Amino acid sequence: MTPWVMRLILANAAVYLLQLTLPQGVWQQFAFVPAALLQRPWTAVTYMFLHGGFLHILFNMWIFYLFGRRLELRLGAQQFLTLYFIGGISGAVFSSILGLALGVVPIYIPIIGASGAVFGIELAYAMYWPRDKIWIWGVLPVEVRWLVIFLTGLSLFAGFSGARDGVAHFAHLGGFAGAFLYLKFIEWRSPARRFKRAAAPLKPKGGPADVQRWQSIRRDGLHHVNRDELDRILDTIGAKGLASLTAEEQAFLERFSGGH
Repeated sequence: MTPWVMRLILANAAVYLLQLTLPQGVWQQFAFVPAALLQRPWTAVTYMFLHGGFLHILFNMWIFYLFGRRLELRLGAQQFLTLYFIGGISGAVFSSILGLALGVVPIYIPIIGASGAVFGIELAYAMYWPRDKIWIWGVLPVEVRWLVIFLTGLSLFAGFSGARDGVAHFAHLGGFAGAFLYLKFIEWRSPARRFKRAAAPLKPKGGPADVQRWQSIRRDGLHHVNRDELDRILDTIGAKGLASLTAEEQAFLERFSGGH
């Protein structure tokens, strides 16, 4: 088990055991109530460490254990922790916004559980390894990407239909949304992307004179592979225009036409 997966599971378990020893009125002060977000903003974090029963925490921590270990190794401790808390917090915020704006969430009912954070972890796993399979009930293999799509559809349907099943469906969607945006932010800031953007050659400009020059390339001095590639690119120009060419294709034409 990876370090922060273990620590977060232990933290959730410790808080759950503490719940069992405290009066309900005490620990509910740390539950998240959408209508009270501005009055008790810290509950957008504390609620994700509270659970409504043994099966509730068992399911959340089992899913977190399945998907979290490999993801922590991929992201590193800092980004993994940030992802976890963004998933949980965005789940709370999502429930508040939809509850207040659309009236589909009972905004005075407390929300507890790590589901938003765990769903965020699950979404992140599906983005990195979409074709990995998990076994539902130990017998039904399902690719992670299809599981996420199914859970998204289920949460949308149950949330907007006003299901009163005690499940914070919009917190699940918020966990998905927060994780998706955070991973896109990581991708946008990644050194690899900045290097690729900086190293990418500028797309050469072309016009009718360039096309005429490329069409006059002598084929008899070309290897047959290059002749085939030349014909393919010229056919592309004829069918789709100059704008359809990649920088690599235009560089190929310039190389054999003697252009600069």
